[in-house]
Order: sequence, then structure tokens, then C-alpha cells
Amino acid sequence: MALNPGTKPAGTTAAGDADHGVNAPDLQVFVFALFFIFGGITSLNDVIIPKLKDLFTLNYGQALLVQSAFFAAYFVFSLPAAAIVRRMGYMQTAAIGLLLMTIGCVLFIPASSSGTFVVFLMALFVLAIGITTVQVVANPLISLLGAPRTASSRLTFAQFFNSLGTTIFPIVGSILILGSLAKVDSKTLTGAALDAHRTAETQVVVHTYLGLALALVLVAVVVWSRRKRLPHTVEQHGSIFQAFDLLKRPRFAFGTACIFLYVGAEVAIGSLIVSYLEQSSTMGFDAVTAGKHVAYYWGGAMVGRFIGAFVLRVVSPGKVLAGVAIGAVTLIAVSTHSTGAVAGWSLLAIGLMNSIMFPTIFSLASEGLGARAAEGSGIIATAIVGGAIVPPLTGVLADQSSLQFALLVPALCYLVIASYGVFTRKPTVG
Repeated sequence: MALNPGTKPAGTTAAGDADHGVNAPDLQVFVFALFFIFGGITSLNDVIIPKLKDLFTLNYGQALLVQSAFFAAYFVFSLPAAAIVRRMGYMQTAAIGLLLMTIGCVLFIPASSSGTFVVFLMALFVLAIGITTVQVVANPLISLLGAPRTASSRLTFAQFFNSLGTTIFPIVGSILILGSLAKVDSKTLTGAALDAHRTAETQVVVHTYLGLALALVLVAVVVWSRRKRLPHTVEQHGSIFQAFDLLKRPRFAFGTACIFLYVGAEVAIGSLIVSYLEQSSTMGFDAVTAGKHVAYYWGGAMVGRFIGAFVLRVVSPGKVLAGVAIGAVTLIAVSTHSTGAVAGWSLLAIGLMNSIMFPTIFSLASEGLGARAAEGSGIIATAIVGGAIVPPLTGVLADQSSLQFALLVPALCYLVIASYGVFTRKPTVG
């Protein structure tokens, strides 16, 4: 997904001039790799949810606590991560974030040994803290590595790698993690047999995340070895928490709320895709096939970014945002009032509508902030906690009614986002 918050500390660049970026193509490659990695790992949640739901015989509300544990890290650690950037600099902080991600992956070992769902949530929370730290670094860093006039181009290209990760990881994850899901029904096991089954099956998850841990260590070593390529970040004056007074501005506050709702809606739908497509009333897929189809949801976002980049040049961003948000609501309505392939593919097509929402909401909310745009970026990062709150609410509604009816929650989120598009259809004055 396109989660690219960050704060850009004040100070000089490696070139010694704030008006000139750092000409370092090799560092750009590493930052693109960061976008790919944290996008891909985040999308793996959509695959691990049905796995843990089956192993621990959870209802939807409980299973979607996976997203709560993961996205709560954005609320808890976005501003502290920004403070680390200001104190230690970009590259050092990126290396720290990668190591935290590695620790989170390794924690899947004791989680598997314990056979306890809560320990898995703790491992995911630590992993997400690392991802939060890396994301807070990645956006301003890719802007710094090159000429300012081409920063938007580099950011768009970086988001492509983010989407590439969210498209590829669910396919591979479905094969590795969900391959044995249908062989044994956990509901038929009890006592020692159930414990043994959980331990054996969670090892599949462990092996997947240990492979990621090894890759993360290698990337962290490379980043750390290049930490002196950029100067130490100059300390800003004042506390980063003073940025919260920006919420007094209606345009910014409304936009921050919409980031909360957008991430919540996007994650809620992504989390339920596997279960939704497994239903006989939709496409009746097995878990692996359904898991592979998650890639279409995130792949739609990747395609939509290229289309949106052109459309946003000729149409007001507010109008485009309102249009795609209404498009998402329409697709939800089509999906919930149809069956078979139409129901399944109309839900997956929402990924196309999601494509431009995060960067468009982000830019509209930041419009007019001037020198305080970086502070606003840090506040917006905390709003990604919507991914921790909206999905479980959707899951609870699914338990009480049906998956189709539960999609009312993200539909309401998109309606609010559409209203923000109308509200911001004209640029700020001055």
C-alpha cells in the first residue's frame, strides 16, 4: 500500500546546500528497496490473517486484531521515529528500523513455540515499529537524493516499488503460508493434538519470516555501511509534539481524519479478501487461490498510480479524490448486491480506486502549510492508526451479520473521503 509518511528535518544536504539534492544513484536504489520491502511485508498481513484465524479458531473480529497490533505502531512510534531521525540522521535511523523489523521477524519463533495468538500479535507489533521507523525515513530521504525539481518523479517511482512489493508478497506468501491450510480442520482437533497442529503449522509462518529477517539484516548492513554518505541531521528548534496545533486548521484536520479512514478502509477490505473469495456465493476459491488474488487488489493500486499521475495534471485533485471515493462506494455496492465472479472482481477492483487516495489526501491536507509541511507530515503519519481500528470494527460487524454487510464500514469511510474531495476541490488562497 502507499504509506509514505515522513518528516523532513531542517538542515543542509550532503551537498551542503538545501537547494541541491544529493547525487547518489546507489543510495536511491537502496531507498527503492526499502519501499518494496515495507510495502510487501505490510501486505503479508492479508495472508497471515486467514492462517491464524484457522489455527486459533478465531472469529473475524479477533482475527483482524492482527491489523490492530500492526497499525497501532504508527500511532505509538511515528513521532518518536521522527525524533530519532532528527538526532541520528537518515541512514542511521533507516538501519535501526531495519534491525527492529528483523527482531520482529525473529520473535515469530517464540510465538510459534508458545502456540499463543497474543504472542504473534506482539511479534507483529515489534515488526511494525521497525516498518514505521523506515517509512518515516524513506519519504523525505528519497526527496533528498536528487534534484528538488525531480522529487515528485522519484516519489512516484518509489511508490511503484511499494506497490510492486504489495503485489508480489501476497502471491509468494499464499504459496508458502496458506498451502497447507485446507489439509486439516483445526476445529476438529482438541487438547494435545490441537497444540501439536498449531506448533507444526506456525512453523510455516516462522520459516517465511526468518527468510525475511535474513534479507533485512543484509539490507541493514548495506545501509549502515553508507551512513556517512549523508551528513548528520541538524536539530530543529522546539518539540515535535508542538505540531499538533496544526489540527486547528480545518483543511488539515479533515485531511488527517481522512487518512485515518482511508488506511482503515483499505486494510479492512484487504484483510477480508481471502475469506470473501472463499465464500460459495462469490468465487468459492480455496485459501491459496484466494490468497493469490489479493495481488490483484494491490496490483490495481500500482496501475492506478500511473493513470492517476496523468489525470491529476489536468483535473483538480479534490475532484479526482471525490470521483475515486464514489467509485469505491459503487464497487462495494455492486459486490454486495451480486454473486459469483462479479461480486469477487468488483471487490478486487477497489484497489484501483485506492491508488491515488493516500498521496492526494496527503497533498491536499498539506496545502498551505508552507514551512510547517514537514511537521504536518509527522502528524499525518500517526493517523495511519486507522488501520488498527477500522478493520476490527469491520470484523465485529461481519461476525454479527455477514462479510457483505460488514463492507458498510469501509463504504462509510469512502463517503467521508468523497466529501473531503468536494471540500478541497479548489486550492487554498495565499
